[in-house]
Amino acid sequence: MPFITVDQARLYYRMDGGHGRPLLVLAHSLGADHGLWDPQLPALLPHFQILRIDWRGHGASDATPGDYTIEQLGRDLLAAADTAGAERFAFCGLSLGGMVGLWLAANAKDRITHLVAANTTPKLADPGIFEARRRTVLEQGMASVTESALERSFSPSVLKLQPPYVGSIRNSFLSTNPVGYAGCCAAIRDNDQTAALGCIRTPALVIGGSRDVPMPWEAHGQVMVNGIPGASAKLLNAAHLSNLEQPSSFNAALLEFLLPAAAPDTLAAGFSTRRAMLGDEYVDKAIAGTTDFNREFQELITRFAWGAVWTRPGLPPRIRRLLVLAITASMGRWEEFRLHVKAGLRHDLEMCDLKEALLQVAVYAGAPAANTAMHIAAEEAKTAAETP
Repeated sequence: MPFITVDQARLYYRMDGGHGRPLLVLAHSLGADHGLWDPQLPALLPHFQILRIDWRGHGASDATPGDYTIEQLGRDLLAAADTAGAERFAFCGLSLGGMVGLWLAANAKDRITHLVAANTTPKLADPGIFEARRRTVLEQGMASVTESALERSFSPSVLKLQPPYVGSIRNSFLSTNPVGYAGCCAAIRDNDQTAALGCIRTPALVIGGSRDVPMPWEAHGQVMVNGIPGASAKLLNAAHLSNLEQPSSFNAALLEFLLPAAAPDTLAAGFSTRRAMLGDEYVDKAIAGTTDFNREFQELITRFAWGAVWTRPGLPPRIRRLLVLAITASMGRWEEFRLHVKAGLRHDLEMCDLKEALLQVAVYAGAPAANTAMHIAAEEAKTAAETP
């Protein structure tokens, strides 16, 4: 397991994704750990290498005694980035993590390429709340604050449904070291970066939740948007842990902000995606069969279908492929269905995936369509199994 020692504390960090991609740092909230960001990884890893750290006293990191500061946590994170060999990186932090991000953007300007500050604040309206919480956990332990913290973190409707991620956050709270939690409470209590907002020149996105009780948008998010020159804003229909309540919307906001804004070469991107999804043999055959009659059509589907739609980051390619299979089966487009079954089985689909998609087809498009699709899928699976 990767650890670094900073200021007498052994801190856990985790790297995910392939080398060569831009680095994105994800920083968690108070009482959570690096696992807070698990819902974001499938959408982000095709584009970034991801660095996550457990704050002092959280997750697998040591808890040092005493009060912590936002600067101290920021230097912890910079040490992890240095160990990872990252000179510059994009940063996304939520709540406590966002406070650290503000400090980095104001004090380590040469390190941060982009700042995403989610459900956070430059200064609390009533710092005494965190002083009281600090004393409570030291005297009574983490169980004394966990349920009230969950009520502040999630919408009432979410707590009523109790999705798995609520249980995960509950477990993270209960396993957090009270000394580390108290130290971070002190950092939040003393956080005041209001005057520094105007000094931030890093491109910034502020994400908030319309149901965020501890940090309502007008008093916190809007303050940052107004104070950081050129900052953009995204308000989600979520409570404090907006990345868990609205993961797809959160991911979309992140990717829209972080990915290059330059208009892509949709024809080149289309050919690249088409090869990745259908294979070189099929694409080379299609190119060889291009004539004056069908050239514009081939360019149209390559630019629009493969270059403009398939390359959108909102859905992973595997989900897009399953959608194509369900739609083509429902419409009886059997040549296209067979093509995507064959390509899918060579790349990212298994027979259990096809079965689930075709059961949906049976319910919503009829048994005859699903029956034909099942036969084609079985034929292609047999062929794939016999192919060396």
